[in-house]
Amino acid sequence: MRTCWINGAYVPEAEAAVPIFDRGLLFGDGVYEVAAVMQGRLLDADLHLVRLARSLREVGIADTVGAAQWLEVMQALVSRNGIVEGLVYLQVTRGVAERDFVFPQGATPTVFAYARPKRVSDDPNAAGVAVHVTPDLRWARRDIKSVSLLAQVLAKEAAKAHGCFEAMMHEDGVVTEGGSSNLWIVTDGAVQTRPLSSKLLAGITRDVVLQVAAEAGIPVRERAFTVEQARGAAECFLTSATNFVLPIVSIDGHPVGSGVAGPVTERLRAGYLARARALTAG
Repeated sequence: MRTCWINGAYVPEAEAAVPIFDRGLLFGDGVYEVAAVMQGRLLDADLHLVRLARSLREVGIADTVGAAQWLEVMQALVSRNGIVEGLVYLQVTRGVAERDFVFPQGATPTVFAYARPKRVSDDPNAAGVAVHVTPDLRWARRDIKSVSLLAQVLAKEAAKAHGCFEAMMHEDGVVTEGGSSNLWIVTDGAVQTRPLSSKLLAGITRDVVLQVAAEAGIPVRERAFTVEQARGAAECFLTSATNFVLPIVSIDGHPVGSGVAGPVTERLRAGYLARARALTAG
């Protein structure tokens, strides 16, 4: 049975529970992070924890654990659960209180984390995935990694219903993000992705791919693009902590470029994996 960590204790999965009055359950009042594991080691967990601290500040939840303890817990979960490749999730809610919309006084945040195996370096989707275009129904503070994910759940379910791997969310035809990823296009040999703002999450993998592109001499444009521009691009791809860099080869049945993973995307995926292996080497 999987070992989890909740409110300072390592417990079997069956014992990892929160009360029905936890505000994460009642209101989606909380934030979360997820980091990849390669070769039994955390990948870029320090960067994810910086973003966690920012999300906590933005919603006014106290950081009762801190980066150093989070790192210790996350790596311990990897070891205790024998994870060689996979993911570690952590979540913080405002805590348990009588149901009321305003912030409770004196509530102690609920904190928990767990790990699970997943193929990350040898992703079965590396040859390319399909996406489904759907309106972006989310709130105005998408830069906060909130546990309020109903809009993304609906978007990804719509994608699944259309036989697609991911959703391409848009506002009035302008692409915002994927259901759980940042989206990119390649035109004239340059990669393009939407600039950071409150309309999208500042992806950790996004930041790393920008670095990889710069080191590889691949031009980068931080500029919004439309669904039609994505359909007409030479290449399209997504980035996330759970999938790294994946080619998008079809948008609602319309092939992107030649309909297979393009050379720029493949270079970026290879560069990302090389960096990840180096950072997690024993």
